[in-house]
Amino acid sequence: MASLKEFRNRIDSVKSTQKITKAMQMVAAAKLRRAQESVENARPYAARMSAVVANLSNSMTEQLDAPKLLVGTGKTEIHLVVVASADRGLCGGFNSAIARRGREMISGLLRDGKQVKILCIGVKAHEQLRRFYDKQIIDVISLREHKHIDSTIAASIAARILQLFEAGEFDVCTLVFSKFINVMSQTPTAKVLIPATEGLSDHPEQPDLNGACYTYEPDEEEILQVLLPRNLTTQIFQALLENVAGEMGSKMTAMDNATRNAGEMIDKLTLQYNRKRQSMITTELIEIIAGAEAI
Repeated sequence: MASLKEFRNRIDSVKSTQKITKAMQMVAAAKLRRAQESVENARPYAARMSAVVANLSNSMTEQLDAPKLLVGTGKTEIHLVVVASADRGLCGGFNSAIARRGREMISGLLRDGKQVKILCIGVKAHEQLRRFYDKQIIDVISLREHKHIDSTIAASIAARILQLFEAGEFDVCTLVFSKFINVMSQTPTAKVLIPATEGLSDHPEQPDLNGACYTYEPDEEEILQVLLPRNLTTQIFQALLENVAGEMGSKMTAMDNATRNAGEMIDKLTLQYNRKRQSMITTELIEIIAGAEAI
């Protein structure tokens, strides 16, 4: 059995860990509040952007000169799967859930005979996917150096995807991220970005025209040439904000559980320490009494 000194050292070590997990929980709670506000503010804009694009695309999807970002290349042989996760751990099963959703999708595409390319956003996604699909990973984008997620980050990621699409590197692009529901719940989600017509089904809301018929100046094609890249950036930005909120919520929950577990361990070690100390005192008293009787 461990000595009293070893018990004291273990108790002090667990108490130090408990202070760290408690501090991390408080930091995550503060960041979660800001991240949740950002998500709630961004959702209406992303939804209305999709609704506007859907309304404009109604008369374009059947035309031969429709933008490729809207209708795609006409093929579905090469898929680009963009898996967005966090860059840091200690957030429960947040990253694992996203990677699992990405693996399910990738394995399904490979079974169907499709060619898959993977773009990882976040180090944790790369760490988990490279064990299974190292050859399919074409790039890794780390956000560790960015303290806050803003639209410029999403624009740079969208530009990278557009560069690959214009070079003919893929036919369909799907983004895998975690949709924030609440502190206890985040749902891994797959959203089609290109062609945009498939992703628009996620936003069935259509603007109420009240029977009016609108004409556009310039025409729908020119407007879509501007709106489609912007919509791509908007959807990526929304997904990154959802990820940040989900990460902070999962981290706060994980650190709260760790703090509670540390408290339970401290109580258990303290009880064992007291029992050991009482046993040593009892043994010493018995020895003293036995020595006195021997005299």
